[in-house]
Amino acid sequence: MNLIMNIMNRSILYMIAGVWLVSFPPSFAQNTDVPCSGQEYHQFDFWLGNWEVYNQADTIVGYNHIVQLHDECVIQENWKSKGTYTGTSYNFYDPLSDTWNQVWIDNQGGHLILKGRYAEGKMVMESELKKSQKGISYYDRITWYNNGDGTVRQLWEMVGIDGVVLNVLFDGLYRKKNTI
Repeated sequence: MNLIMNIMNRSILYMIAGVWLVSFPPSFAQNTDVPCSGQEYHQFDFWLGNWEVYNQADTIVGYNHIVQLHDECVIQENWKSKGTYTGTSYNFYDPLSDTWNQVWIDNQGGHLILKGRYAEGKMVMESELKKSQKGISYYDRITWYNNGDGTVRQLWEMVGIDGVVLNVLFDGLYRKKNTI
């Protein structure tokens, strides 16, 4: 009788353990969901690629290699100017705030944190309010225009609290780099 009770108790334990494993898989189990597959996560895909970047005088000012990482949840920018200036940004969509976010870090100790949205063929992100060395309050605003012809325009403006553009810090045209 004890043998039968032990077998029944073990069977019940195995059944409970099986139900628990199916209901609550261990953290090391492979996740088959694709968390960043919604269309919002792909609004900035027009910026992906290997680019030569030109200024308004149509002179190459640098190169940008932009890739998706971590199951398409992150866009990484890798900038190199014609000189020695380099930088990297990480861009991601936050569904809780319905915003795109960028963190930029460069080789001169500079950084920039931006937040914004995609609408009407362009991505617009702004920093929080800052103060210049002269005490002027401003925002950094960067707009990426999906030109529809395979190029991207990036416009970085210093904008006053009244919305007036105080200075254009960068205005570049991205053209796909020849890979031949």
